[in-house]
Amino acid sequence: MTHSPSQSPDTPRCSWCGTEPIYQEYHDLEWGVPEWDGRALWEKLILDGFQAGLSWITILKKRDNFRAAFEGFDPEQIATWGEPEIDRLLQDKGIIRHRGKIAATITNAQAYLDLGGADAFRDMMWSYVDGAPLNGRYKTLDEVPTSSPLSTQISKDLKKAGFKFCGPTIVYAWMEACGLFNNHVVSCHRHDQV
Repeated sequence: MTHSPSQSPDTPRCSWCGTEPIYQEYHDLEWGVPEWDGRALWEKLILDGFQAGLSWITILKKRDNFRAAFEGFDPEQIATWGEPEIDRLLQDKGIIRHRGKIAATITNAQAYLDLGGADAFRDMMWSYVDGAPLNGRYKTLDEVPTSSPLSTQISKDLKKAGFKFCGPTIVYAWMEACGLFNNHVVSCHRHDQV
């Protein structure tokens, strides 16, 4: 990722992305942009599950390794995996080697397919916000919650559908990342753009 000509390290941004270029580029180009591809929504939910207990930059720096290790996050392929694949992934130093999160990815692939795949998952997730991003108008990062009644409801519904590692805080962060919430602070150059 690279900055567009209008973006610089001094561009006003949400403070969570700090000054590290990879984080600023993620903030500027991806975070909060409405994601309409159901498979990409699922991938981002899986990565947010892997983030639990860690910082997002840790996942961001390993994202290409995750994509390679998980066969491009192909749910149909992952849904067929078992212990041999879990054992292989536990040896992969390029990803977060957590048995529970790896096993949950397999379970989540199965749940995703049981819901009907990409279009059904997209439609289900966007139905919670009536097909349009909810616009937070927060002035500071301290005002932004880490969960909400809506993320709690989505978390419950996902768990009922068989998903794992999708608690209210994970779901809230995922909703922000995927643009279901526009939680760029109002002083950020991306707030009005997304």
